[in-house]
This record gives sequence, C-alpha cells and structure tokens, in this order.
Amino acid sequence: MIDYGKAIFLAVAVSVIFGSGYWAGYSKYVAYKKEVEIAVAAQEAKVESIQKQHELVTKGISDEYDAKLSLIRQYYANGVRSPSTSGLSSPANAAQPTSIEPAHNLLAECAQTTLMLTELQRWYLEVLGVK
Repeated sequence: MIDYGKAIFLAVAVSVIFGSGYWAGYSKYVAYKKEVEIAVAAQEAKVESIQKQHELVTKGISDEYDAKLSLIRQYYANGVRSPSTSGLSSPANAAQPTSIEPAHNLLAECAQTTLMLTELQRWYLEVLGVK
C-alpha cells in the first residue's frame, strides 16, 4: 500500500523546492524593484535640474530681451535719423515729407521683429545645450 512516510517526505521535498524557488525569485524581484526606484529617483532629480536650468535660461534671455526691446523703442521714439538731425544737406527743391513717423514706426517694428527672432534662436540654442 501507500507508504505514508515516503508520501510525506515527497510532499515536504516538493514544498521545499517550490518554496526555495519562490524565495529566490521573490528576492530577485525585490532587488530589481529597489534598482528601479533608485533609477526613477535619479531620473526625477535629473529632470528637475534640467527644468530649473531651462527656467534660468528662459528668465535670463527674457530679461535681456525686455531690456533690448526697451532700448529699441526708446531709440526710435526719440526721432532718430530725422532729416533735422542728419549731417547731410538736402537739396533745395527736394520735397520734404510731411511726417517721417510712419518710417520710424516701420523701422521700429522691423527692429523689434529682428530682436525677437535673434533672441528666440539664442534661447533655442542655449536650451538645446542644457543636459
């Protein structure tokens, strides 16, 4: 008949083998989980650092852009390059424009657009260089 001693020994042996396999797999899982948590923390720190650098670059370029824009507006608001301040003499029969304000406005708009584009390019290059 059935030898209960052998059956119990076999059941214990199978349980020990299964349990040791489960324990080995679980310990590997716990170690892997810890590695992943460490990697996630390192990546989050790196992302936070990059975001802070981006904010600093953006703030610096924005402040510089505002200062340059203010200078451009002041430069063209003061009537720069008007015939009265020019060192060139105008011919006697030349038609004098009634107002040079539209030309100043156009020059100011072009200068502002140019400044905007150059600062945008500079911002892009600096952000691209942040690692």
